[in-house]
Amino acid sequence: MSDFDLYTPNEFHETVREAIRPLVRDKIAPAAAEVDATGEFPQAAYDALRETAFHAPHIPEEYEGLGADALATCIVIEEVARGCASSSLIPAVNKLGTMPLILAASEEVKQKYLPPVAEGTAMFSYGLSEAGAGSDTAGMQCKAIEQSDGSFVLNGQKSWITNAGVSEYYTVMAVTDPEGKRGKNITAFVVEKDDEGFSFGEPEGKLGIKGSPTRELLFDNCVIPADRMVGERGRGLAIALQTLDHTRVTIGAQAIGIAQGALDAALDYVKQREQFGQRIADFQGVQFMLADMGMKLEAARQLVYNAAAKSERNDPALTYFGAAAKCFASDVAMEITTDAVQLFGGYGYTKDFPVERMMRDAKITQIYEGTNQIQRMVMARQLLKGLPG
Repeated sequence: MSDFDLYTPNEFHETVREAIRPLVRDKIAPAAAEVDATGEFPQAAYDALRETAFHAPHIPEEYEGLGADALATCIVIEEVARGCASSSLIPAVNKLGTMPLILAASEEVKQKYLPPVAEGTAMFSYGLSEAGAGSDTAGMQCKAIEQSDGSFVLNGQKSWITNAGVSEYYTVMAVTDPEGKRGKNITAFVVEKDDEGFSFGEPEGKLGIKGSPTRELLFDNCVIPADRMVGERGRGLAIALQTLDHTRVTIGAQAIGIAQGALDAALDYVKQREQFGQRIADFQGVQFMLADMGMKLEAARQLVYNAAAKSERNDPALTYFGAAAKCFASDVAMEITTDAVQLFGGYGYTKDFPVERMMRDAKITQIYEGTNQIQRMVMARQLLKGLPG
């Protein structure tokens, strides 16, 4: 297919949307405010998603999964985020954590770790960033030194790990050749929650997505068997970046879901609230705001869906479109949620209404899986190479 071929949502995609939407409405969205207030992992949402295999819909059928394509997975994340952003990180992070395995792991590693995720008995997180290596991933200091028996001893830390402490498994990138070429000396491993020498930092106190725990991963002489290596030695960073090309699309999906939830709430409110003897929905200034919100949201959605189709095809232009979808959708989500708060007036600034939570949740989509400044660098470099085109 050419770079100009767009996605074509099919009957399966619409079936997925029709199935996930009432689940979110009845079992996930009603608990969103409590999840935000308590900062507790949304176990009820996880249980509900597991009943329909939407907790990790991307896992291929040969590993007991639903086998949903990239667009269907984005639709699941979008619809869950519409009701509860914290809960949407369950399918999103399961994909992030397992994508390195799907892309590069041996069949033995896939057979061992993917079925438990598909069955809902384990979750998978992703360990790339460090305290001193956020955007500069090649600058990581976490090391995995090979021993005489072929195992590796892991020492160091990873920062900002989503669902840390809840997930059973972690894909962790570490330097395996300290004297090797920067970026070419990193290898990926699977770390299990109960591995000796592996522990977690205290939960981070965050602005938003409070129901998704974010903690450090700490490694103190943690022994990792050689058969837990993901892909070839020294290709860890390449696998990590290839993973992000695919999963940045899911952050775009999360962003449009949050934005849609905020627009939904704003539309309901402006049709009910009256000032100066009429609904505020009848004021032209309000209508212009709504029009811009809807227009930008739909533009973001089309870009995300297009990028999802390119992810499914492993299109050569995916790096550009994944960065563009994540960047544009998250910027739009921040703008729409902020405008939604404005439309609610003083009420929007209180926890009595969901839009202030949505605004806080939207902010992280501009930051994680690569800040939007980094996304613009990625896009510019692709353009200078002649992609897309």
